[in-house]
Amino acid sequence: MSKQPDLPIPNSNERDREIFFDAIAGREFTLADVIGQAGGDFLKGESPVPRLVQIKTELKLFIGEHLQDSSGALQAVLKQLVDQADEPISHHLDQPLLALQELITPILEKPTELYELVHQVDFKWGQMYEERPYFQQPGSPAHPDDEYTHESVKAQLTQFLANINANLEKM
Repeated sequence: MSKQPDLPIPNSNERDREIFFDAIAGREFTLADVIGQAGGDFLKGESPVPRLVQIKTELKLFIGEHLQDSSGALQAVLKQLVDQADEPISHHLDQPLLALQELITPILEKPTELYELVHQVDFKWGQMYEERPYFQQPGSPAHPDDEYTHESVKAQLTQFLANINANLEKM
């Protein structure tokens, strides 16, 4: 038998090495082959999905399960908010609900942020249902057919924040 190339064969015993070298006998190796062999164990035990993406997915599932929203526009906007919140989520990788709490609290505490969120939700509702949305102006009464008023969204978010806090207490 000719001299076997010095290639890393992960988790191999002598018999496995012989089978491997018989299978590749006479074959020319490329750099890609060597890298593929060496990197075979690189992600062993790890998910190929980055942790931040996993957490964002978990948070979006939490929104879907714990936020009452029959039309789904508020959930959709909050899920977009989560997609854009890399920094707050990165600070709370061990307790992602704290990041969600950090995203919701300022909206409830600052009327201008609430009004902006309601505007986004109304716009999303119009896109989803291909209808003209009702945009409530600050200080003005809502249209009677408007599902997403400043007051209704504030109530939904307040309840959602209570759900977040209840789940944080369980941890």
